[in-house]
Amino acid sequence: MNRIILTLTAVMTLSFAACAQNKGEKSMQAENKLLVVYFSATGTTAKTARTIADVTGGTLYEIVPQQAYTSKDLDWNDRQSRSSVEMNNPQARPALKDTKLDVTTCDVIFIGYPIWWDQAPRIINTFIESHDLKGKTLVPFATSGGSGISNSVKELRKAYPELEWQDGKLLNGANRNTIQNWISDVMLLIEP
Repeated sequence: MNRIILTLTAVMTLSFAACAQNKGEKSMQAENKLLVVYFSATGTTAKTARTIADVTGGTLYEIVPQQAYTSKDLDWNDRQSRSSVEMNNPQARPALKDTKLDVTTCDVIFIGYPIWWDQAPRIINTFIESHDLKGKTLVPFATSGGSGISNSVKELRKAYPELEWQDGKLLNGANRNTIQNWISDVMLLIEP
């Protein structure tokens, strides 16, 4: 009889603990709603963004220019190409196809982009200026053919000092495991 009572007590204790843990996990997810926004001219950054959204369970959102970039627009050797002209003008703000993203419920926003001229493309500025990102934790990530991410993050911090920026990471060819480890590190830094 004592064995039955002990067994029932143990089962009930484990059940209560499991329920409490599940509630804790759900409230943690509710408290830290994640959004993964990205701009990708060639698909490279898009692939990385999809992996981040999959790993985090975050909502994926593509920053789409009103006028798509052609390969001619992206020719960095041509000083008259669209991307060259935009990057040479710090005030350039390429129009977005859609500016109706609701960020009010998001706490953490991963922002992805290719590195252009050692910076984030100007369309990232358009996105930032089109949404109220105050009080959000912004985590940059990038892909690049040769530049690092540090200068782009420095420029974003300088342009938007009122926003809460993390250091970010260059994720060229990063596999799922690398991305998962990075995200774990990031979340440890930003969770209270």
